[in-house]
Amino acid sequence: MSSVKDWAAPTPISENRSGLIGKGVDRYEGRLKVTGTAPFAYEVEAPSPPAYGVLIASPIAKGQVASADISAAQAAPGVRLVWTPHNVPAQGERGAKINPRSQRGSNPALAAKIEHFGQHVGFVVADTLENAKAAAALVRFDYAPEPADLIFEDNLDAADQPEGEEDVRVGDFEAAFDRAPVRLDETYVSPLQNHAQMEPCATTAWWDGDNVTVHTSIQMVKGGQHTLAETLMIPSTQVRLLTRYIGGGFGGKGQSYDDLTLAALAARELGQPVKVAYTRQQMFQATIHRPAVHMRVRLGAQADGRLDAFALEAVTHCRREAPFTEHAANFARSLYAAPNRLTGHRLVKLDIPAAGAMRAPGEASGMLSLECAMDELAEQLGMDPIALRLRNEPETDPETGKPFSTRQLVRCMTEGAQRFGWDRRNPKPGQVRDGRWLVGLGMAAAIRGNFLLPAKAGVRIDADGTITLRQGMTDIGTGTYTILAQITAETLGVPLAQVKVELGDSDFPPAPGSGGQFGAATAGSAAFAAGMNLRKALAELAIGDPNSPLYGDDPELVTFGGGNIAVDNRAEPLERLVARAAPEGVYVEGSITPAADARDYSQHTYGAHFAEVGVDPDTGEVRLRRMFGVFAAGRILNAKTAMSQITGGMIWGVGTALHEYNEVDPRYGSFIAQDLAGYHVPAHADIVDLSAMFLDEVDDKANPMGIKGVGELGIAGAGAAIANAVYNACGARIRDYPLTPEKVLAALP
Repeated sequence: MSSVKDWAAPTPISENRSGLIGKGVDRYEGRLKVTGTAPFAYEVEAPSPPAYGVLIASPIAKGQVASADISAAQAAPGVRLVWTPHNVPAQGERGAKINPRSQRGSNPALAAKIEHFGQHVGFVVADTLENAKAAAALVRFDYAPEPADLIFEDNLDAADQPEGEEDVRVGDFEAAFDRAPVRLDETYVSPLQNHAQMEPCATTAWWDGDNVTVHTSIQMVKGGQHTLAETLMIPSTQVRLLTRYIGGGFGGKGQSYDDLTLAALAARELGQPVKVAYTRQQMFQATIHRPAVHMRVRLGAQADGRLDAFALEAVTHCRREAPFTEHAANFARSLYAAPNRLTGHRLVKLDIPAAGAMRAPGEASGMLSLECAMDELAEQLGMDPIALRLRNEPETDPETGKPFSTRQLVRCMTEGAQRFGWDRRNPKPGQVRDGRWLVGLGMAAAIRGNFLLPAKAGVRIDADGTITLRQGMTDIGTGTYTILAQITAETLGVPLAQVKVELGDSDFPPAPGSGGQFGAATAGSAAFAAGMNLRKALAELAIGDPNSPLYGDDPELVTFGGGNIAVDNRAEPLERLVARAAPEGVYVEGSITPAADARDYSQHTYGAHFAEVGVDPDTGEVRLRRMFGVFAAGRILNAKTAMSQITGGMIWGVGTALHEYNEVDPRYGSFIAQDLAGYHVPAHADIVDLSAMFLDEVDDKANPMGIKGVGELGIAGAGAAIANAVYNACGARIRDYPLTPEKVLAALP
């Protein structure tokens, strides 16, 4: 296993002779998408005419399917099959693994036991989608309801420590907090939020003998392949999963759902391809969501602002049978210095749809609390909010004592303050007007952990010089195709147009997929390793070929650039070398694993958000006037896609602060908002003058290219900057998100 010291040497990426790394290259697949020729899972052309499946949802939150009458549906025009819990084919038990090496266990569909509203209890397949919908409406169920726990706030007393977790303590928090001359003790609430990806979960499936091919919309290729294999109780080698184009994921497609299971089962039963897609309402009720979180923050400080005591304790919820903890306190363990610390989580189990990962799980919720609490403490102390944060900047990780791999949080805040005009902020709330609007400024820090996972990639050069990178990676709209093309082209010294990228196939060398802000670093490092191995193979091919101008040269002196392989002034085009010496092409693979000593360092990405808002004191309306962010996230691979990711996160943070929430109907256990007609997210008119910048940074402790992720950093802390700006504008300190007009009016001094 390598060491981080091995990653510090110069590489083709650090030399960047072609200038492709960091360049704002247009999306590799962009033209396909905007012309409608990139086939998403439901649009994939099957090898023969498909049938269409429609799912039927439970109207109760807990209980049993007592009986089902499917006779009318079976007799309806075009119907091919009707399944309920009583006649669905056998599947592996939930979580079971036939193959102990499977990444994930079985995920059976159509259970008789009802665990949440919207759980699928029926499935109809017909020759057309319209016939399937009509027949689904004819199925009649009888239910045996049971009492259900549905409302988070009503069940806070039932919160328990998540299994396998303990509170993290450093020093003696309680004693330090009690003796601190300046104290803050407040609770902040972030609401339940739903994914609303542009593309719903969807699958097209067909069989060829004992082997099934599925095109589905999922973030993790191997996870989906293994889940389906275990559910069907077949070897994973008999499952080929493809997910080449994905219309948004955000964590909500980090697992498979009933569309994948039932499309494959029905296709096998019928001997015909089957297509299944969720409706928008099913996306809300039958996939995961971000759970609500209650966060108690306690800060104890000296009069000069130095923290002596720090605590963040979070209570969240999950589905009773699907434990998941929104780790809203974890980020705080590495953010500010304090000798006495307490962080931990508690979990309430409810009978509602499953909670799960949603963009920046943990930070997106947790930073809404701490970054407002720091502003509240700064006001008590009579300090500027940035000055308070600078006063508590740690030299090493506050919890572990490990050195930081890189940490430019201070520069993010100071550079951002200067560019934003923070010095013009009036610290007294409600003092600045622009017509009817009260105007205020706010800021917040941002932090998100950096991760590297094992991955592989394969790269091939053919006799015509075409270079093809293949990897079982996904692109959920973040730009993965594009950055992998840039890495491959720069590593091999060829024009970008000479590189093909093929992703999203379980037959390709495996990668962990998209999520957790680890995708670019992980997949990119494997692609870089494969490219370096191809350089070595081509160098050896050239120096061993008597017909090459490089024959007999030292392979260490070989360089690549302009589509040529060269030593000094002797060169030849790569395609000429391969066509002559290896006409069948050259294929190699490369891999990446975390360095043995990588976790000897505390690794994170950082940022600082600055916001200006207007508040109408008569209506409570809040309007964003401008927003700016400064971020440090390692080497930036593509200026355009990175900026899209970081500003997209900031926009989501605006929605978190002002718009986005859902509630559970206490009568049924359903989400009250179940589509984009009722679930409020920012529109174009809500976002004005929003921009960001990246600091120059290369983290040689992170991976061989010094890169990190940017997909989740942008949302971390963004909502808190808005909330702090609202307080500065009008004096309304609201700790229950989102900051809707009625809450603003109620909180006005």
